[in-house]
Amino acid sequence: MNTVKHLRNSSLSPLPRKRFLVSKLSYITTILFASLFGTYLDLYLVGKNIYEFPIRPFPTIFSINIAFTMAGLPFLTWMFLFVMNRINRWKRLVLIFTLSIICPAIEKMSEHFGLFFHSEKWSHSYSFFGYFLFLIIVWSVFKWCNRGKQGAFPPLSSI
Repeated sequence: MNTVKHLRNSSLSPLPRKRFLVSKLSYITTILFASLFGTYLDLYLVGKNIYEFPIRPFPTIFSINIAFTMAGLPFLTWMFLFVMNRINRWKRLVLIFTLSIICPAIEKMSEHFGLFFHSEKWSHSYSFFGYFLFLIIVWSVFKWCNRGKQGAFPPLSSI
């Protein structure tokens, strides 16, 4: 791709770079993917009676907590992508590992407050591995959306 430099004595303002739009689009795409993926995981696990949401908006319509899926998950995904995009590879791995440890603890707290219940056959180690895989998949989708003219999928070393 050829790039033309802006003349110093030109009265025209320089054109904005396309990178901003691509970056914005990749955030939106990844957040939408994470919300849909999280929603379908919740629907599947609630349908299998692995866990339930006793307190949720519109309980007669939705069997999952749609407020978290539509507002909480997109915001948390944006925060995750925002931080991940600004740190190096090793810190990314530490962040994913740390979040995967924190999320089961948050689940236990929400169980204590009655917002969330697991079945007897559930182990919180499943949550650790589930969140770990979820975060890696979300980060991979984000990297794939930002690949530009590189290969089709980001290498695993970019995690």
